[in-house]
Amino acid sequence: MNIYVLLKRTFDTEEKITLSNGKIQEDGAEFIINPYDEYAVEEAIQVRDQHGGEVTVITVGSEDAAEQLRKALAMGADKAVLINTEDELEASDQFTTAKILAEYLQDKNPDLILAGNVAIDGGSGQVGPRVAEILGIPSVTTITNLEIESNVAKITRDVEGDSEVIEVNLPLLVTAQQGLNEPRYPSLPGIMKAKKKPLEELELDDLDLEEDDVAPKTKTIEIFLPPKKEAGKILEGELEDQVRELVQLLRTEAKVI
Repeated sequence: MNIYVLLKRTFDTEEKITLSNGKIQEDGAEFIINPYDEYAVEEAIQVRDQHGGEVTVITVGSEDAAEQLRKALAMGADKAVLINTEDELEASDQFTTAKILAEYLQDKNPDLILAGNVAIDGGSGQVGPRVAEILGIPSVTTITNLEIESNVAKITRDVEGDSEVIEVNLPLLVTAQQGLNEPRYPSLPGIMKAKKKPLEELELDDLDLEEDDVAPKTKTIEIFLPPKKEAGKILEGELEDQVRELVQLLRTEAKVI
């Protein structure tokens, strides 16, 4: 089975993020594989182990993303591809990324493509479905279970606090939701093997794409951190007094009544 995983290098949101002039400062920031993409990598490895084939992880970005690709290789992926746009694109958005990924995949005849449901830095959830649309294959989002038999995938997905089970023919793109699996930690042998696994680096020219072909459709005006939460108030005294004070605060400060 020919399996591809769309992977993104993201900021570690558990670390401190610094903004300057409306942009996130990368100096000193910690970067990781987007956590939802780790579910996709793990699922791809499990499908390969069950049905045979190989797993290729692919990302669009800078040379620094090679670190995250190597981690995916250490987890058990077979090959990695980095499409380096660092010196070629001044700006990009979800359309840009999807267009580049789809162009690469166009002649690869994938049976299954996996991606994370959303990226924790942007949270749009657009890239996976956009890639499927360009390739002309079905996509199923927020999946929590995947079973493949012959050429048919039986999928369980999250829907508004419940779940639904559907069947879809391959080729197919799915996006992984939390609960799909438990991503493995790279073992020491896996880390050593990853150093010898192929990591191909391409540029837009290698895909016969020009900068105008992938020009972003949106523009980021500003990035800002959410306001700091003020400390909560603890009401004291008799219950009746607390109720009166609470009503007063809801009216004058929270202005919800």
